[in-house]
Amino acid sequence: MTEDLLHIGEFTFRSRLFMGTGKHRSEEDLVASLEASGAEVVTVAIRRLDLDTPDQRTILDAIDSSKYIVLPNTAGCKTADEALLVARLARSLGLPNLVKLEVIPDAKYLLPDAVGTLEAAKLLIEDGFTVLPYIHADPVLAKRLQEMGCATVMPLGSAIGSGQGIHTAEEIQIIIEQATVPVVVDAGLGVPSDAAQAMEMGADAVLVNTAIAQAQDPALMAEAFRLGVEAGRKAYQAGRIATKRYAQASSPVEGVIGSA
Repeated sequence: MTEDLLHIGEFTFRSRLFMGTGKHRSEEDLVASLEASGAEVVTVAIRRLDLDTPDQRTILDAIDSSKYIVLPNTAGCKTADEALLVARLARSLGLPNLVKLEVIPDAKYLLPDAVGTLEAAKLLIEDGFTVLPYIHADPVLAKRLQEMGCATVMPLGSAIGSGQGIHTAEEIQIIIEQATVPVVVDAGLGVPSDAAQAMEMGADAVLVNTAIAQAQDPALMAEAFRLGVEAGRKAYQAGRIATKRYAQASSPVEGVIGSA
């Protein structure tokens, strides 16, 4: 059987669980969670690193670059120009030429700006970046971004950090159906069954942060998400049965004992 690999830009991954690094209670929790998750892609908010004091330890020091691909993200950026600046900063730090694009001007609801994301994606692609845009579950926007040359599209399941699960299933299903690039469901996943649901729908991967970082046992939750992703992926590949309106006996009804 051919190995089930995920291809994004020039990179190839076995794991379909991406992990965020914010909100962990300690560096030890982060490291343990990463190991338990089996993840190969780890996102880091570059704008939230303390780069003014070179001797100060940052989250990058806790991530083993021989095990994980660091995916810089532009969290905290409100405009396309800010996103481009942060992406270039990440590149100057020697990080991979990847960027998880986030343009979020509203601090209350944290919903991505569609127009700003389109503008930023264009600038970043022109500057040679492999762009993974975080978006609302908007099939039209997703199609435009993939046609523009983005390496993935990353629709939200529900509000960032809410743990509400997938409220946008119908829209994500349309995005998956028309996708020519990997679809990574990002934001709002609360439990492993949410990740399994996304994978059963045909998503190529999921990104999880708060649900793992803020769990009572983050490493155990990371392992649970790994298993949820694996189960959902296998279920998608196996092909689910069609849903039916009425019950249908699982055993033959002809020739049963006592039948006329």
